[in-house]
Amino acid sequence: MEFQPQTIFEIAEAGRQKNNTGIIGATKRNGTWIQTTLDDFDRMKRHLALALHKMGIRKGDRVALHSENSVRWILADAAILSIGAINVPIYTTQPGDQIKYILENSEAKIYMFSQDKLFSNFKPYYKDVKGLEIVCLVSTAEKGFRMFDDMLKEGEAFEKENPGLFEKLRSDVKPDDLASFIYTSGTTGLPKGVMLTHQNIASNVQYSIERIPFDIEGERGGRILSYLPLSHIFERMLNYLYMHIGYPIYYIEVVEEIKDDIGHVKPMFFATVPRLLEKIYSGILNKVASGEGLALKIGMWAMEQAKAYKINTPPTGFAAFKLRMADKLVFSKIRAGFGGNLLGFISGGAALSPTMMNFFTALGFRCHQGYGLTETSPVLTVTTTGGIREGSSGRAIRCVELKIADDGEILARGPNIMKGYYKNPEATAEVIDKDGWFMTGDVGKIDAEGFLYITDRKKDIFKLSTGKYVAPQHVENTLMNSGLIEQIVVLGASRKFCSALIVPNAEAIKAKMGAVSEDDPDYAARVEKLIQAEVDLLNEKLPAWEQIKKFALLDSLLSIDGGELTPTMKTKRRVIHDKYKLEIERIYEEQ
Repeated sequence: MEFQPQTIFEIAEAGRQKNNTGIIGATKRNGTWIQTTLDDFDRMKRHLALALHKMGIRKGDRVALHSENSVRWILADAAILSIGAINVPIYTTQPGDQIKYILENSEAKIYMFSQDKLFSNFKPYYKDVKGLEIVCLVSTAEKGFRMFDDMLKEGEAFEKENPGLFEKLRSDVKPDDLASFIYTSGTTGLPKGVMLTHQNIASNVQYSIERIPFDIEGERGGRILSYLPLSHIFERMLNYLYMHIGYPIYYIEVVEEIKDDIGHVKPMFFATVPRLLEKIYSGILNKVASGEGLALKIGMWAMEQAKAYKINTPPTGFAAFKLRMADKLVFSKIRAGFGGNLLGFISGGAALSPTMMNFFTALGFRCHQGYGLTETSPVLTVTTTGGIREGSSGRAIRCVELKIADDGEILARGPNIMKGYYKNPEATAEVIDKDGWFMTGDVGKIDAEGFLYITDRKKDIFKLSTGKYVAPQHVENTLMNSGLIEQIVVLGASRKFCSALIVPNAEAIKAKMGAVSEDDPDYAARVEKLIQAEVDLLNEKLPAWEQIKKFALLDSLLSIDGGELTPTMKTKRRVIHDKYKLEIERIYEEQ
């Protein structure tokens, strides 16, 4: 397939004729799934776009979109893009002061939000943003704001007065036009506005399709589950991909209900992050361990077969026979719990550990991993069904070039690389050289077959006082293979040894403790002993200088609200070092 510059709406709408369900997607609200037909979607998109045009929005103007995942998110996005405006997505978890900064920096003319709960974060600041119009994507909100239904009526009336205007506005949008400013969550400093064109994102759809883990011609009509935020380019690009191949998308309400939602939707595929798979992994192990009698013995035996599975060296002979028996007796029931239609999933956002990749592949799922950044629209590499390597993020998609710099940094070039950071040419020049190579900030290696292996973030690697370098994410991923560890942050810069701050998995700990009450005076000591045993076991997989010598347990989860995580769940290491300074100092006190 040769590269064909396209707009986002052209590549997304190409799937309309392939969709044999008549449904573009469904949104779960208050426990009820609300479906939207293709015809209704097209009508509302056209009317909302014309209403925006009537309000004065022109090609190149910025419209901010602050909403949880829903059909209305992609509807608003489609309307914005159709008239050549630029979508500025805002995370649902974004603090109000950051929303104000994003709106002012992007010079947004309209702020669209979905519910009062989201707007409340921005409410103290909205009057300070000059010339800002506010639109609500539902039908009830504070007075004085434009409502979704009213916008549709305005657009419908405007269309009657101006027939053919929508088509003309669409035809004026070109592949090189800017489509979105996506503000990076930033582990340090203010967020930067990544400028992505229609061509950047459309090319990523075009070549990521070649890596999706199912036959789109032979398995038409499967549903897709969506739970990662559409404000992040990973899920957003994939949604365009799903629309391109004609698959309806089902947007969940809250992630805590995702297990039930998977059972209801019975999806063929969904995108995820490693943390959800780690939780599912722990849940499967804990459920099997809670069995009794023969069921417990069979379940534990089957889990051993799954844990022993290696993608790089699939079992043969008697080992393969045991895996088939485990599949028949146990794994098939686990797959049924995922709705029975799930072929696989793709993990992004962070490195997926070999343990997770091997385990879920053994269960019969096509467990894929991708790698990329907001600045790369986002996909650079994806594994394929016949090309998965333990610990690898796969090979570069078509039209993307990768190379490793002298200092180990991964560099990328292709049609998906951003135009730059908005109003920040200095920062742009720091990451894109004169030959168009983008400096990812990640460290890795490429093997002889072209498979990429990511070691760590360049800025996160630290040196012990002994002179040894440590890649903390590698150590953290190894320790996260324990079902008893919920979160972990590895420490040790300029220290003699590696240590860690650990948040135990409360549910798994309780299951392990059995009848022991949290009120037991020895409970905390017992928890520490359990974690120590896990750390000791997993330390064996690490070289001596990367092993965790000491750790401190934290009582509460690291969170976005607490300031320790970015909206994309990346660790803010500086914040954590400052916040838990006393705990860290106690770890390194001389004994």
